[in-house]
Formats: sequence, C-alpha cells, structure tokens
Amino acid sequence: MFLSVFDMFKIGVGPSSSHTMGPMVAAARFLDMIRKAPFAVHGLRASLHGSLAFTGVGHATDRATILGLAGFLPDSYDAARAEETLAHIRETRQVTPEDLPPMTFDPDTDLLFDYGPALPGHANGMILMATDAQGDVILQETFYSIGGGFVMSAAELAAGKDTDEGAPVPFPFKTAQEMLDMARTSGKSIAEMKRANEVSRNGVEGFRTGVARVWEVMNDCIDRGLSTDGTLPGGLNVKRRAKAIHDALLAERGMNLSAPHTINDWISAYAMAVNEENAAGGQVVTAPTNGAAGVVPAVIRYWLDHVPGATASRIDEFLLTAAAIGGLVKYNASISGAEAGCQAEVGSASAMAAAGLCAVMGGTPEQVENAAEIALEHHLGMTCDPVKGLVQVPCIERNGLGAIKAVSAASLSLRGDGTHFVPLDAVIETMRQTGHDMHEKYKETSLGGLAVNVPNC
Repeated sequence: MFLSVFDMFKIGVGPSSSHTMGPMVAAARFLDMIRKAPFAVHGLRASLHGSLAFTGVGHATDRATILGLAGFLPDSYDAARAEETLAHIRETRQVTPEDLPPMTFDPDTDLLFDYGPALPGHANGMILMATDAQGDVILQETFYSIGGGFVMSAAELAAGKDTDEGAPVPFPFKTAQEMLDMARTSGKSIAEMKRANEVSRNGVEGFRTGVARVWEVMNDCIDRGLSTDGTLPGGLNVKRRAKAIHDALLAERGMNLSAPHTINDWISAYAMAVNEENAAGGQVVTAPTNGAAGVVPAVIRYWLDHVPGATASRIDEFLLTAAAIGGLVKYNASISGAEAGCQAEVGSASAMAAAGLCAVMGGTPEQVENAAEIALEHHLGMTCDPVKGLVQVPCIERNGLGAIKAVSAASLSLRGDGTHFVPLDAVIETMRQTGHDMHEKYKETSLGGLAVNVPNC
C-alpha cells in the first residue's frame, strides 16, 4: 500500500476538501471523459447526494461543481477569475472549459441538491451527466468524494481500497504493526522508510521541491490568518480571532504576564489562523482534510518557534512521519467527516501531528506510534456537526484543541519507552467501527448536535 505525502498534503482551496476540492476534481475528471468521447456534448447536469447535498451550500459545493465543470482545479485556483467565471456562467447559462466547445449549464436548473437517501457507495456522492442537443443523457458517471480531496468513480470504489497500480515501493506497510516491524528489521525510522517510498516514485528532486512547496503554502496560510481580521462569510457573522489573539500574545512577550499554559494560546492561534483562512475560501493544504487543515501546520509552527533546537531542515521528517500515520488511518478506516464524523478529520490530523512532533524530537518508531495512538484515542466518538453547514463552528476552535492534544500526546509518548497497552491499529479499527455505528445526523449533515442546538442565522 502506498499513499504519497502529496496525497495526504494536497494544495487546494477552502472551505472543504471533500465538499469543495473533491467535487471540483470530479468535474475535471468528467470533462476529460467528454474530451475522449466519440460524440458531441451539448449540455451538462449534476446532482449532489448525501452530505454533499445537506451541507453543500455551506461548504461551497455548488460553486465548486460549477467551477469544476468550467475547468477550474483546486491547486491552480484563482479566486478573482473564479468570480468572473461564475458571473459569466449565470449570465450566459454556458460553461466553456479548455479544449471543449461551449456547453449549456444553467446553475438554477442543471444543479440538483438531492436530499433523499445517500448514494450506496459513500455519504459524499455526485452524479455528473452530459446531454445531447435534445437534452437526453448520453454520458453519465457517479463520483464519490471520499475525504481529503480524494475522488473515486463508482467502479473504482467497488474495486476495493487498494487502487495503487504503481511500481512496488521498498516499505509497503499497511498497518502500524507492519510499519514497526519494518522499522525494526531495517533499522530505519518511519520517516526514512517513507522517504524511500516517495523517492522511488517521485525522485529525489520531485520529493524535495514538493515538500518545500507544501510547507510554504502551510506557513503562508498561518501568516495570512494571523494578519487578517474581520468577519467570515456565510451568514453566521463569526469574527476572525487569530489575529487578535496573536497580537495580544506578542504584546505580552517579555512582560512576565503570561502563565505557563499560555503556550496553548500560541498553538491555538496558529491552528485557528489556518482554519479561518479555510473558512474564507483561501488557499490551504489538506492535512489530511481542509476541515482539519490547521492541526499539522500549527504543531510544526509551535515546534519551530517555541521548541529549542528545532530546525526547518527537519520539516520533511515531520511531514513524512505524519503522512505515514495519515495513510494508515485512511487505508484502514477513514479521513472523511461524512463517513466517520470529526474523529476521522481532526482526530486523524491530531494523530499525524503528534507522530510528526514525536519524530523530530527524537522519538523512536515505537514512541511515534504511541504518540499517534494517544492523540487518536482521545478523539474517538467526535461528531461532525457544523452549524449552518459552514466549516466554522465548531471546526475552527476544534483545530486548536486538536493541535494542543497532539503536542500533549507527543510529550507523553516521549516520557515512556514506546511500550503501551492499546496499539494504534486497534484505535484505528475502533474509529472505523465507531464511525460505522454513528448516526448519520452526526456525520456532516448538519442535522444533529450543535448544528440544531445553536441559533444559526
């Protein structure tokens, strides 16, 4: 099993990897199908199902689908051009993607929110259709946005989890136990094994430049969030808080006013800065999802800015270790809030960040696995209940607390020798079972939890 660090950390756009990035990617794939079709396509239609329907407007799924059908992609998204394109589509009732003739698409009638039962493959399902001049469907595909910006067709999903068809990698671990066994046998760290896998697929230079770009976007996102105030879009009138918290923390430096636990405010400010940017539709990195995008970069920034001996030259080690843990969670359970609740998003992110921090602070593979286990275990059962379907409440603060838990988990694991009672594999399987048993209203539908107990307008 191989999931690249660039699969877990994708550069994209907010507010949601599964509800914004995923539909945009699915639309791009459908356009490629049209380009290869032996017949002319006159118009397009789309229907959104399950969580994509229930929280689609709040998560900008409608915008993402329309823009995707117009040829936009998350990693090259241009916000200004997107607004111009949306206005043009609403005026002309046409989309004009590159290398294709204009096709009719009326956002008011050709994009359907289906609030009935979810499609059978996953809670995040969508059907894209191409029509002829008479309006008859001549090409159709069902796509599932399975979390973290990953998209699979219905046929791909039915084929099974392991869809990696690339060349074999040196260390193909599928479980945490296999990972530990390989580390013990090879004498390598988790990051070293993961690096060997990455280089075998992407080459040394491709890996190096890719990781540098991932951290650059993460760090820039933190800095933008720490320097921007105002009110987030969507109608809840949630005020940005990261800048004010950061300004206050800077003002207190050197004045002996802060209690030791104030370090938690620094960690939270870094995480909240990212998720406020995400909520505003800014550029973020899935880590492993947009809804949990603040945890990993916040812990890296905490380590760089507040931990003696930290050095930017080891950021790749942090990200490699984090990606290894995220890959295990995705392969054996889920990173999708619509499939397993927020335990699968912030819980997974916290486990990834805890593992990465433990590694760069000298942890053994056994201690790294323990750090991830502690962090994920103490997110078990967490629901996904965004108020008004927006990735704001409780999502933004939840990232701050996930980052704090990650730091605590790494610290606890480093106080031990790596032996512990509950293995990470057991916690991942428990998370999968808990997500399966969780009522649908607590899985990113905004039909339960805070979403119905807090005034949202």
